[in-house]
Amino acid sequence: MTDGELVSRVCHDTAALHERVATERTEAIVRAAHVVRDALNGGRKVLVFGNGGSAADAQHFAAELVGQFGRVLGRRALPVIALTTDAAVVSAVANDFGFAAVFARQIDALGVPGDVALAITTSGASANVNEGLRWALDRSLTTVALTGGDGGESGRLADVHVNVPDANPQRVQEVQQTVLHLICELVERGLAAAPAGRV
Repeated sequence: MTDGELVSRVCHDTAALHERVATERTEAIVRAAHVVRDALNGGRKVLVFGNGGSAADAQHFAAELVGQFGRVLGRRALPVIALTTDAAVVSAVANDFGFAAVFARQIDALGVPGDVALAITTSGASANVNEGLRWALDRSLTTVALTGGDGGESGRLADVHVNVPDANPQRVQEVQQTVLHLICELVERGLAAAPAGRV
């Protein structure tokens, strides 16, 4: 296979997976967006987390909603927190409690009933992600999982499950980024009217 053929194949595979998700997962994506939007409109917050590339996606998602995603000028900042950003907290919890606790401990500290815990995982099998989801459920947070493969334990734990049905983590992440952008767009479309801030 030439380099050019590889580029064509990857683009085709990603497009085909997007089409499959558009056909099979639209309802789940809309439901996830509504859960996030309703929590934010109700004065609650969203705690988002994942490992590796999914950690970066969590931070990207938080940045879009704390900042601004689309063209809704002057909207209020939204309380979305990526649990992957504080190196001191993550390393202290990992050192004292084990890496499986790095999200659960933060959910215990920050989460209240009515908040949303949004987990991003390409496998559905990450111990720390699933421990975070369990703690969220125990504390009456609404859980949303974006997964790949067959969804794994993460999908089974979530109140709302958006699955990208592919075993290749790279293709899954590409489509998950689109899903996260769709959630941002739907959230912004459905925000309750509120006075614009000064920044």
